[in-house]
Amino acid sequence: MMLRPVVGEALGAMLLTACVVGSGIMGQRLSGGNDAVALLANTWATVAGLATLIMLFGPISGAHFNPVVSLVAWRNRQLAGATALAYVVAQIAGCCAGAMLANAMFELPLVELSTRARTGAAQWLSEVVATAGLVFVAFRAENFREAAWRVSLWIGAAYWFTASTSFANPAITIGRALSDTFAGIRAVDVPGFLVAQVLGGLLGFVLLRVFAGKAVSA
Repeated sequence: MMLRPVVGEALGAMLLTACVVGSGIMGQRLSGGNDAVALLANTWATVAGLATLIMLFGPISGAHFNPVVSLVAWRNRQLAGATALAYVVAQIAGCCAGAMLANAMFELPLVELSTRARTGAAQWLSEVVATAGLVFVAFRAENFREAAWRVSLWIGAAYWFTASTSFANPAITIGRALSDTFAGIRAVDVPGFLVAQVLGGLLGFVLLRVFAGKAVSA
């Protein structure tokens, strides 16, 4: 039945976004203005949360939480077109809800459009690299247990070696625009990130073909 995995995608995406945005708020509040400390807190909370969610929702929906991952799964014939579309809608809705949940938990307005600028060629290139790596790492994993640590560690590393701090996910990019906090992104900067992430997904798909990687259902 398609309802259960679609709900799983929405719930997983919501919890992932709440983890990313919420840990960014907490990290910034406790770091005394030290962005490096705030980013470190944001990183480890995201790594732990993402690994847990992949293990939890992997057997239910594949634990995509990301339109790029779902589209690659569809292109690999692992996901029907209607299911992929339902996943994408659920992921976007879930990520928006997750940002609002994080705002609510820290007594902020439910929707507060971000003013945090994230734009420019370096950031777009970073998103291409982060997303391509995410696709390649996720679909080369042989099972959900392996995907959980591989994907979460890739994202954790990419928080630090990319100029964009590795969004690598169109749905969470849209969601993060709804929170004017440490993890936010201006709405005007969202389209550039989305284009870069789609290009990164295409590059990751090409890498999978080059290396003949057989994808798991992730």
